[in-house]
Amino acid sequence: MTIEQIYTGCLAQGAYYIESNGEAAIIDPLRETSQYVRQAERAGAKIKYVFETHFHADFVSGHLDLAQKTGAQIVYGPNANTGYDAYHAKDGETFALGNVTIKVLHTPGHTLESTTYLLLDEVGKEHAIFTGDTLFIGDVGRPDLAIKGDLTEHDLAGMLYDSLQNKIMPLPDDVIVYPAHGAGSACGKNMSKETTDSLGNQKRFNYALRAKSKEEFIKNVLDGLTTAPAYFAENARLNKEGYESLDSVMERSSQALPPDAFEQAVNETGALVLDVRNAADFASGFIPNAINIGLNGQFAPWVGALIPDLKQPIALVTPAGEEEQTIVRLARVGYDQCVGFLDGGFATWQQAGKEVDTIESITADAFAQRKQATPDLTIIDVRKPTEFDADHLSGAENMPLDNLNDYLTDILNEEPVYVHCAGGYRSMIANSILKARGFNNVVNVEGGLAAIQKAGVV
Repeated sequence: MTIEQIYTGCLAQGAYYIESNGEAAIIDPLRETSQYVRQAERAGAKIKYVFETHFHADFVSGHLDLAQKTGAQIVYGPNANTGYDAYHAKDGETFALGNVTIKVLHTPGHTLESTTYLLLDEVGKEHAIFTGDTLFIGDVGRPDLAIKGDLTEHDLAGMLYDSLQNKIMPLPDDVIVYPAHGAGSACGKNMSKETTDSLGNQKRFNYALRAKSKEEFIKNVLDGLTTAPAYFAENARLNKEGYESLDSVMERSSQALPPDAFEQAVNETGALVLDVRNAADFASGFIPNAINIGLNGQFAPWVGALIPDLKQPIALVTPAGEEEQTIVRLARVGYDQCVGFLDGGFATWQQAGKEVDTIESITADAFAQRKQATPDLTIIDVRKPTEFDADHLSGAENMPLDNLNDYLTDILNEEPVYVHCAGGYRSMIANSILKARGFNNVVNVEGGLAAIQKAGVV
């Protein structure tokens, strides 16, 4: 028996490859499926099943493409009504995979169809659980994403409590927990950086599993939930109803456009120019009105949070050689309308003599000098409210990046506005948005809060 966690840091997402005696199953696959196909081929195994723990909201799963390419059966648990052919398993139903068995545990609460898959080894011993968003390491799934009709988040939280108490907690302590996400995912609020653990440790240390009553559990789980990213509902719909194959998306989107053609495509389609270079390169020169979301951070989740319409045409500016990766990472969260990329990258735009914009970006030491000379500088901190509440600069205003557009009327354009985050990634995104909205006096503070405080600003 082989179990491999295939973890994607950008999405803080774990997919799983399970193999036994020439048969393989994939749990919660990403949209680019070639990695799973190659892995099975190398092992001389046939992919028999694609198990989905629920309708994912934070990424588009690869179940449809994988089933089409391999003939594997897509399997969901109860209550999963799909717009395509899939097997809807009953609670307690089992599936043979080589010499091991996978058992369906219906665990509603995160969503109504949420299902945990229990892996029984060759001798029938409970070996591992693949919990999806039901149980994380250090947390449980948020119960506010699948509210329908009269069903409230309190109702779903109560269901989640019952699922954990009746289906998960009775399992042996040495069972291994394999969740769908880790720290950085918006599907929970307190996830560990660890991506697997024993169930016994979770029983002892996971705050949600230590609740002494259903009422205490509901209160603890609902407390501190932030607004779900705008793209979640649309991704869940795509996973439920179906979507275009990734191969088709890649063929249509991989158009190398010289500067004039790129400019024409933007004008004709109304495409958003998305520049995915790192913050320093972007600041030194970019296409006017371009938005910077760097590939070197949590790219896909920030695209989903800041570009509300999945049908928005997008024109890409990427580092050389990163064009295909960027298109794939957009497609992971359902952004399939890429009109092409700037052939040769930003350098060709400059060589063509096209208009270029810049953003002033200064070191923390330079910021400290300006702060000393002008104590009442306008400072915008774009970190999350919880980060801001824990520690912030005196006089700074908190305008979280997720909701930056809501604060635009509060920003004065006549004086310099100094923008920072924790490390510099989010602040450049914010500055690019502000610049595109007509704020011409934005200044990026490099290094974020820690660097600023190290420079002596408090």
